[in-house]
Amino acid sequence: MIWTDKLEESIKFYTELLGFSCDEYNPDWKWASLHKDEAYLMLASPNEHTPFEGCYFSGSFYFQVDDVDTLWAQLKDEVHIYYPIDDFEFGMREFGILDINGYILQFGKEIEVQKSTDAPPELTH
Repeated sequence: MIWTDKLEESIKFYTELLGFSCDEYNPDWKWASLHKDEAYLMLASPNEHTPFEGCYFSGSFYFQVDDVDTLWAQLKDEVHIYYPIDDFEFGMREFGILDINGYILQFGKEIEVQKSTDAPPELTH
């Protein structure tokens, strides 16, 4: 569940830029359900009993994708980049963006990592 005070704009961001489909939108409930392939998201505006001052999620949303390079090429000039595409030593090729609410969205694909043939240094006491 992603909380937002920009519900309609968020639906547009996820559907038009990221290719999600809006399965249900209820303006009375201020709620929407979206999906793309096997990823499902719900968007909601906080109710009057919930204090909300914008994005305050302390993590990120991570999506494993089949073709991270094509997605990067499609998005890089259209969104706010959190970090550019890169290969990481933990075996992922990935990039991060911010959605219009400030939530971090990461997209990655597993890659082969070159194993070092160097022996580790000896430990001394």
